[in-house]
Amino acid sequence: MSVLEIRVLGDPILRDTTNPVAQVTDDVRRLLDDMFETMYAANGVGLAAPQVGRRERICVIDVGDGPLALINPQVTLSQGRVRAEEGCLSIPEIFGEVERALSVTVDALDAQGEPITVHGSELLARAMQHEIDHLHGKLFIDYLSMLKRRSAMAAWDRMKSDFPGFRRVLSAQEVAERGSIRDEEL
Repeated sequence: MSVLEIRVLGDPILRDTTNPVAQVTDDVRRLLDDMFETMYAANGVGLAAPQVGRRERICVIDVGDGPLALINPQVTLSQGRVRAEEGCLSIPEIFGEVERALSVTVDALDAQGEPITVHGSELLARAMQHEIDHLHGKLFIDYLSMLKRRSAMAAWDRMKSDFPGFRRVLSAQEVAERGSIRDEEL
């Protein structure tokens, strides 16, 4: 397994729509393993393929209940609404309150290519919605009010030079620490 570079805000791939996975192959499973390794090293709870420069419709999630790989995920049911703070591994240190469904049902394929249905509420529901948005070129900052988005973008403008080529390369220390998962970084 490898820790991959994370693409950050400004990289055009984050705004592209991904392509459905036609067949779950060993290459897809290796990508999933690398994405989990990267997500854990970055101390996140979710990661989508565009965030590591890939165009497959794949995301990985672990909100503390164990790893969940979703291939070609689709939200089939959503209920309730709730606002909570979100962040993103592709926009480090920037956070904002986002309203999302309180609970969702997602249909997808698992790492073996078998159909699964995942019912999630609260953090799992939020993580699934956040990562599925990535697969459609949407970022959490798109949900912020104009004023809050402008403030977030001003903060990002001050930080973006830390990420040459729109790449976030995790340090050896970050990879080694792989400490506790931060709820707010999806």
